[in-house]
Amino acid sequence: MIDLHVHTTASDGQYTPSQIIQKASELDFKAIAITDHDTVAGIDEAKREAQKLGVNFIPGIELNINTHRGEFHLLGLGLKEKSTSLGKIIEDLVNNRNIRNEQIIKKMQEDGFDISMEDFALDFPDTVIGRPHIARMLVKKGIVKTNQQAFDKYLGQGRKYYVQRSGTNLDEAIIAIKESGGVPVIAHPMSLYLSWGKLPDTLKDYFERGIEGLEAYHPGARKSECSRLEELGRKIGYFITAASDFHGEKIRSDRKLGYTVDKRKIDDRFYFEELLPHLK
Repeated sequence: MIDLHVHTTASDGQYTPSQIIQKASELDFKAIAITDHDTVAGIDEAKREAQKLGVNFIPGIELNINTHRGEFHLLGLGLKEKSTSLGKIIEDLVNNRNIRNEQIIKKMQEDGFDISMEDFALDFPDTVIGRPHIARMLVKKGIVKTNQQAFDKYLGQGRKYYVQRSGTNLDEAIIAIKESGGVPVIAHPMSLYLSWGKLPDTLKDYFERGIEGLEAYHPGARKSECSRLEELGRKIGYFITAASDFHGEKIRSDRKLGYTVDKRKIDDRFYFEELLPHLK
């Protein structure tokens, strides 16, 4: 069993990097990648735990990319260092997140919500704050009962307190990942919200610009869509990956570490036959 897309408390996950590695060890994973949103803050801790427990650990990141529609996330897998270019992108993305968070909180305060940025510094130290943390704070304060209710009522796209998030330039992100020794992979491509008529040309363009892998198997897609993505990706030239996009049971109860679409165990081949040959 493997997993190539996992989040920790360094971004919006439930478990610390060490705890994720411990879980991977207990489940006898052949490989696991930590890919926190817009940060590599958890990598050193995960590396130390992986060395101690003999776990095959893949340092990674998930970057938010500017797009006209949908959601475009780019994974960097197999990072060897944080290059100057990647460091600059991370700094800009975190600054953009902070501005967005402040805008969301200000809107809520204007409507009488008892919430402030100081709340997050206390509850989520050394963490890249995003909407999931705001949702958890709303649960803690008794404003909503669940994280999902917070998104459905207040924070989701089209809701009153939603604020568009700024991403980074795709070509700059590809270069930064490669300069850091990593491999660029498109995460959950169905989130691009492109029709099947437009998807082939778009994916071909991304491939020609330097993206090498396609995360065809993801629990947020249907099995038929995943199979179709794999076929399309191979035709273009991508290698194929599969992942859980695990955040933790309390955050996304529908996702389980080591399992992907239709609760299928992630096959080792997605690491050994697909990703590994592309890692430098």
